[in-house]
Amino acid sequence: MVFQPELGLAGAGALWGAGFPAWFVVAMRGSRHWEPVLAFGAGVSLGAVVLHFRLWPWERGSGLPRLTAAEGLRPEQLPAYNAVLYGWTIPAGLALALETPRRWPWGVAGFGVAMLFRKRASRHFDWVREQARTNPAWWNRALRT
Repeated sequence: MVFQPELGLAGAGALWGAGFPAWFVVAMRGSRHWEPVLAFGAGVSLGAVVLHFRLWPWERGSGLPRLTAAEGLRPEQLPAYNAVLYGWTIPAGLALALETPRRWPWGVAGFGVAMLFRKRASRHFDWVREQARTNPAWWNRALRT
C-alpha cells in the first residue's frame, strides 16, 4: 500500500480508507471551492498510471499499452491489473476534461507531483521485496528474491 513503509499498515490503511471516501464526497457535492483540489487529484491519478508504465515493463497490444510484469503478479493476473489501470485513467481524464476544465493547471501540477514519486516508488518496492524475504508468511511471496 502506498505510504505503508512510512506510516505502517494501519496508518496507510487509515489514510486511504478515509481519503478515497472523502474525495468521493467532495466530488459528488460539486462545489467550485474544491475544483482545484479535485483537479490536482485527477492529475495525480493520471500521473500514477503513467508512473506504473515507467516503473514496470510494458508492451503495446491492440493499440493500448499493457504491463507485462508488475508487483510480483503472475502473468494470468496482469490483464486484470491492466484493466484497473485503464479504469483509473478514464475517470481521471474525464474529470480533468469535463469537470474541472478551468482548473487544468492544478491537474498539470498533480501529474507532475506523481512523476516526482518515481524514485520513492522504486524504494517502496525494494522495501516490499525485503519484507517479503524476511516475513514471507505476511507478504507477497512472489516478491521474494
